[in-house]
Amino acid sequence: MTPRRFCFYRSYLGLPILLALVTFLVFDLTEVDRLFSNMFYDPVAGLFPIGQSHLFEKITHKWARIIPDWTGELAVIGVLLSFIWPCLERYRDARWVKPILRSRMEAPLRFLSRHRFDFFFVMVAFALSTGVIHYLKSHTSIYCPVETTLYGGAEARKEWFDHFVFWHEAGPGRCWPGGHASSAFSLFALYFVARRYRWRHSNVLLAGVIVLGLAYGTTRVLQGWHYMSHTLWAGIFVWLSTLLVALLFYGRSKLQQPVLKAAGSVRAAENQ
Repeated sequence: MTPRRFCFYRSYLGLPILLALVTFLVFDLTEVDRLFSNMFYDPVAGLFPIGQSHLFEKITHKWARIIPDWTGELAVIGVLLSFIWPCLERYRDARWVKPILRSRMEAPLRFLSRHRFDFFFVMVAFALSTGVIHYLKSHTSIYCPVETTLYGGAEARKEWFDHFVFWHEAGPGRCWPGGHASSAFSLFALYFVARRYRWRHSNVLLAGVIVLGLAYGTTRVLQGWHYMSHTLWAGIFVWLSTLLVALLFYGRSKLQQPVLKAAGSVRAAENQ
């Protein structure tokens, strides 16, 4: 393996695997998750006070889904609309096509056609990450904190590695990994598109997606519907699944290209 390839896989694959190991050792094998959740639980009332706020639920759970949901929907729409421009060019001499070619629609239609592959990538990455999370939820059957006897529920608390079934569903529990956090982490797909085009702010985009995913997951922890480790596992699995799709679509070499410099920096370098 060349040094360049090693550096790529060390960062993009090695670090997530290391984070998974740390999460397993620090959270899954200890009581850290429970101690953190206890900070927001009222044992006298037998509930998570924040979890009783309908406004908090609406803002942080229902409205927050708009961002990833619209991103996925726009990717699907982008794929469908990307076929319009090639069709127009094919019949460019037709009387009804010429006005469209001369209108303001030309630029956006060209853009959609040019980036069809990227829209399709986002669509597939979203689908795979959603499928992976759904598979893990159904094949571990872990109940949320408020559903367990620790916090007034009726189900026993279990760890995912004690209850994992490979070939069929393990039971009705659907709490591990965090689904709400995974919806935000699915925006990792946008980071890989940014890296494909060497956007110089791609790392800022990546940091923003990580912060958004942690925020989505933490709000559910405050409500008693997840442990903090559920959020970390969601980010790890969504990253790995999105990385796989990015490698299949773009290849490592394109994802590892250095980011483009600012236009002013490029001109200054050319004048030297």
